[in-house]
Amino acid sequence: MAYKALYRTYRPNSFDEVYGQKHIVQTLKHAVEQNKIAHAYLFCGPRGTGKTSIAKIFAKTINCTDEHTKACGKCENCIAVQEGNHPDIIEIDAASNNGVEEVRTLIEKVKYAPLKGKYKVYIIDEVHMMSTGAFNALLKTIEEPPEHVIFILATTEKHKIPVTILSRCQKYDFKGISVDTISGHLVSLMEKEQIDAEEKALRYIARAADGSMRDALSLLDQCIAFYLGQTLTYENVLEVLGTADISVFSTLLRSILKKDSMSALDIIDTMITEGRELSQFLSDFLWYLRNLLILKDQEGAEESLDMSKETIATLKEECAMVDTTALLRYIRLL
Repeated sequence: MAYKALYRTYRPNSFDEVYGQKHIVQTLKHAVEQNKIAHAYLFCGPRGTGKTSIAKIFAKTINCTDEHTKACGKCENCIAVQEGNHPDIIEIDAASNNGVEEVRTLIEKVKYAPLKGKYKVYIIDEVHMMSTGAFNALLKTIEEPPEHVIFILATTEKHKIPVTILSRCQKYDFKGISVDTISGHLVSLMEKEQIDAEEKALRYIARAADGSMRDALSLLDQCIAFYLGQTLTYENVLEVLGTADISVFSTLLRSILKKDSMSALDIIDTMITEGRELSQFLSDFLWYLRNLLILKDQEGAEESLDMSKETIATLKEECAMVDTTALLRYIRLL
């Protein structure tokens, strides 16, 4: 059997399995319970935060034949949605189906009744990629669709959606998932997969994912594949992702503060020689300086920083070495 990526294996199948979008899950649950289903939804937010997954769960829930307020996961409709072959749940990638003709074909099919479920649900991903003509062709159908049709539009760039479309949809803003939430989920997955991994390693992956659960699972997959059968350590993760340990940022900052350009350039040269990803190195260095700024300017900020006690002690030493104006200048330049 072919290997299935973690983000596909552990894609949520019910509202209870969704992480980091409690406000959206709760609202959609209430809509189902009170039978107040809108005809068009717009899911917008960063990549990998659950837009398509929640769209499928919602489509499954409203078409479930055994339960009225949640998906049972056992009826014919639920199983078909989970397997990705339900005839009434139509997924469209607007990036490759963004023309007027494609939309006209879709509109022609909208009028036909569902084959198996109560509703026919159109999930249009990356909807901002549609042409102006395609949006105009879709406008009337989104405004007054047949009673059995629901549109769920998903996008990472809401500002590119015409106001005429926005005003006809219920809008749900997805937020980036916190490091704590992603890290907790990764720890749980490693227990299920029976793979040994350091919590520090998983937390770094969670931070590198930048609020995206899908990106976190993809990065974790990459690290596991490289160190198959071994304990996944923090050092392993740094090596696979081409990033550097926090101590390097401290050394680099101190070189800059001493105006020791040769030492600073040596550090950068070492990063290049070791094959580190410089864009990620820059991003991590900015994160380090941001934490230094918070620690310098806010009383009792230690609890809010995602760093070890040893690193915070180092940062406190550096707080006395640099003033806020210089620190802000470094951040702006970087």
